[in-house]
Amino acid sequence: MAPRNSSAAARLRGFARSTIGRFVGLAFLCQFLVSGGVLLFVQQASQRAVVAADRRTVEGLRDELLRVQRARGLPALQRAIKGRLSTVRGERIVLLLTDARGRVLIGNLGAWPATIPYDSPWQTIDLYRVGNDRPEPIGVRADSLPGGGRLLTGIATSNSLQLSRIYEEALSIAFVMTLALTLGIAILLGRVLARQVSAIADTANAVAVGALDRRVETDGSADAFDRLGQSINAMLERIDALVTQLRMMTDGLAHDLKSPVTRLISVVEQASAQTRDDMALDALEKVHREARALQSMLSTALLISRTEAGFGGDRLLETDIGALLRDLGEVYGPLVEDSGFALSIDAPDMPPFPLHRELVSQALANLIDNALTHAEGGDHITLSAERREEGAWLAISVADNGPGIAEEQRAAALKRFGRLDPSRSKSGSGLGLSLAEAVGRLHQGRIELSDNRPGLCATLLLRRHGQAFRAAG
Repeated sequence: MAPRNSSAAARLRGFARSTIGRFVGLAFLCQFLVSGGVLLFVQQASQRAVVAADRRTVEGLRDELLRVQRARGLPALQRAIKGRLSTVRGERIVLLLTDARGRVLIGNLGAWPATIPYDSPWQTIDLYRVGNDRPEPIGVRADSLPGGGRLLTGIATSNSLQLSRIYEEALSIAFVMTLALTLGIAILLGRVLARQVSAIADTANAVAVGALDRRVETDGSADAFDRLGQSINAMLERIDALVTQLRMMTDGLAHDLKSPVTRLISVVEQASAQTRDDMALDALEKVHREARALQSMLSTALLISRTEAGFGGDRLLETDIGALLRDLGEVYGPLVEDSGFALSIDAPDMPPFPLHRELVSQALANLIDNALTHAEGGDHITLSAERREEGAWLAISVADNGPGIAEEQRAAALKRFGRLDPSRSKSGSGLGLSLAEAVGRLHQGRIELSDNRPGLCATLLLRRHGQAFRAAG
């Protein structure tokens, strides 16, 4: 489970760093701030409205009682308070009237609260009402009366607070639902954009491995993606035409060169058969070797060009990798041993993998030949294969224990006709690694050069295509 979780975490980190991921995050953040701000404003406004309503109730009752006191005196005020309490018993109204010495004349509080001064504006405080064994929040205001008496007018705010809490819960639920809906919409929009971009990227990848007939799908909507697709398709049309012309020219040139080289080889062979002069035979043998090398170079260059153009991309067959490596070992084993090397095959059992068997075999043969030519002082070559990233990639390596290639020279070694020997005293055309790289690109992969400690490890990385393949027969 750990590798799978690690892979999921890696994909999540990759998504977070991607443009689509940042877009989704920005959209979610904006909606979070807007929704949170609106809901917070509504919550605060609702709470202020509830408090204001309670305060207006208290202010209205207080003004009414003060008018009674001014008009008819303290006894009339007592009767008014008694009438109020008798009609609203058990309700939220809180009233208390005391004389100048603080004695309770009438009310539903046991005594004047010590924390409330004689004249006090609106405030909320926890008090015990008569008959209650628990304090409750009460909004009150206090006034001094002529003659030294005091009047406290208030209202129990527990119901208001409960209503505020209900508002808060409802708004919190609405906020969470809004965030969930926003996140879902942002992810959906991100996936739509990712699909559009992925379609263009898939077309570009297919063109990169030679499928020049691929085009970006357009829907005629004339939006930004549609215009981008049309522009890319126009560019691909032009590239396809140019590549077709170049391919025809290079193929014709290669064929035109191969014919005289073939005739040259034939003439040299006939001359060698007819002469008896040893010096002439030696000269003809040298000419024969150079002509063969030129013929091989032309064939390899033509194969690279065709591979880079995508020829063979439709001939990927499910192949037994172990059998492929063992076959290569049987074919090249004697040559390797004659060159003073030992060849070992590391081919563990693995499911078949889709590849172009002939091209991959040719690329591996070139890598083996490179190892024989350049691994001076070495005595061992290993041909191995392994699956990577849950079977999405196949890595086939040719490793030797020679001097290797310095890291800063590896890019030059991969160039076509690249030679690290300035004097070119060693045999070779400089096309072996180029062919392997072209075969890798045909399989949506690449070739990697690494340190074998000691020696060089050349790894051909092939990627499993996202399509069905035929089984190799």
